Amino acid sequence: MTQNKIYYLALVLMGVVWGLVFPITKIALSTGYKPFGIMVWQMVIGIVLMGAIILFRGKKPVFSARYMLLFIGIAALGTLIPNYFSYTATANLPAGVMSILIALVPLFAMSIALLTGGERPGVLRLLGLGFGAAAVFLLIGPAASLPDPTKYGFVLLGMLAPLAYGLEANFLQWIGDQDIDPFQMLFGACIIGLLISLPIVLGSGGYITPFQPWGVPEWAIVAASVVNQIAYVGYIWLVGRAGAVFASQVGYLVTGAGVVASMLMLGERYSGYIWAALALMMVGLFLVRPRDNARVSGNDGVKQE
Repeated sequence: MTQNKIYYLALVLMGVVWGLVFPITKIALSTGYKPFGIMVWQMVIGIVLMGAIILFRGKKPVFSARYMLLFIGIAALGTLIPNYFSYTATANLPAGVMSILIALVPLFAMSIALLTGGERPGVLRLLGLGFGAAAVFLLIGPAASLPDPTKYGFVLLGMLAPLAYGLEANFLQWIGDQDIDPFQMLFGACIIGLLISLPIVLGSGGYITPFQPWGVPEWAIVAASVVNQIAYVGYIWLVGRAGAVFASQVGYLVTGAGVVASMLMLGERYSGYIWAALALMMVGLFLVRPRDNARVSGNDGVKQE
C-alpha cells in the first residue's frame, strides 16, 4: 500500500471512530455529569492507555520542560477548551447537530492558515467558507431547525469547539512533532490536562467518583474516552505527516458517522433545515482543499516525508 493510500485510510478510520464519540457522550451526559468531571476520567484513562502503549512499544513516557509548550497546547486546544464547549452544547442539542458543527474544523483551520500565511487564498476556498457560514445560519436562523428553537445559543457555543481544534491543527503544524511520537505527546498532554481539570472539578463539586454502581452513563464515559484517545492519536500522527488542513478534513467523516450513529443509537430525527445544513457543510468541506505546493504530493494534497 502506498504512503498516500495509508494516509487516506487513516483519515477514514479515524473519522468513523471519532463520529461515535458524539452519541456516546450524549449518553454520558444524560445523568447531569459536568464537562470537567468527565474530562478528569478522560485524562486518567488517557494516561493509563497511552502509558501502557508506550511501554509496550519499548519506549519511555516523556514529560520534561522541553516539551511543555507542546503538551500545554494539545491539552488546552485539543481537549480542555473544545471538550468543555462540545459537552455543554451536546447536553442541550441533538448529538447529530454537534456532529455537523464539528465539521467546521477544516473551515476554521483554513481560515486561520490563510490569516497566518500558511495557506494561499483562492476563490473556491473562500466559497467553501461561505457554504460553511450558510450551514450555520440554517441551524440557528429558522425557528423550525432545532427541536427547541430557544437553544440556538448553544449552536454558537458549540462552534467554539471546532474553532479550538482549528487552532490546534495550525499549532501542531507550527511546532512540529518535537522528535516524540503521538503516544508520548498525548501522554504528556493528559498529565497537563489532569493537573488543570482536577482542581477545577474539586473546587466546583463536579467530581465523578468511580466507586459507585456503574450504569450505562459511566461505561459511556469510559467508551468515549478510549475512542477519543485512539482517534486523537491518529489525528496528531496525520497532522505531522499530511499537514493541518488535510488532517482537518476528518470533519467530513466525523460528521457523517456522528449523524448516522446518533440516529441509530439515540433515535434522533432531524428537520429539513438540519439536513440542508449538513449538505451545505459537506459542499463547503469539499471546496476547502489541502494546499498544493512543495510539501504535498501530486494532486492529492498529502505531504510526503
